[in-house]
Amino acid sequence: MELRPVLVAGEVTVRPGAAGEVERLRAILAEATVVRWWGPPPPVEEIHGDLLGDTGTVLLVVTVAGEVAGGIQYSEETDPRYRHAGIDIFLGDRFQDRGTGTAAVALLARFLVGARGHHRLTIDPAADNARAIRCYAKVGFRRVGILRQYEIGPDGVPHDGVLMDLLRDELAT
Repeated sequence: MELRPVLVAGEVTVRPGAAGEVERLRAILAEATVVRWWGPPPPVEEIHGDLLGDTGTVLLVVTVAGEVAGGIQYSEETDPRYRHAGIDIFLGDRFQDRGTGTAAVALLARFLVGARGHHRLTIDPAADNARAIRCYAKVGFRRVGILRQYEIGPDGVPHDGVLMDLLRDELAT
């Protein structure tokens, strides 16, 4: 079963990455608008492992008109009783507020529901990341609840998260 698809919607493409794109992805992860939510960028080796499939996370590259805009990743719970997939995305500052995130999340969600057979997807933005929450809601994700003190932010303080999920039949077309 395919893990690293090529998915296209207009100018937005989600595709497997190459080793030569690790530095560009790390540079995007180092942008202030990304660090605010993701913290300091991980080591190159970690990005490389996710990009090439050496870890349990599948990292794909998001491009807009051929230019690397960021990354979108998913992980899968494979226990048949709890089977689902989780998504996460980061985009460079120039590609935010342009519909790129909505298009990329929708592409990956359709792939995970259709090709990978998941009936439920989850995503967990920071509770104060209104931009991300709006993006995910456009795709069909719904708030499940608040994850109290869910993550330690780059400021060293615990911050709440929002658990959102999407069921197969709720996926916006």
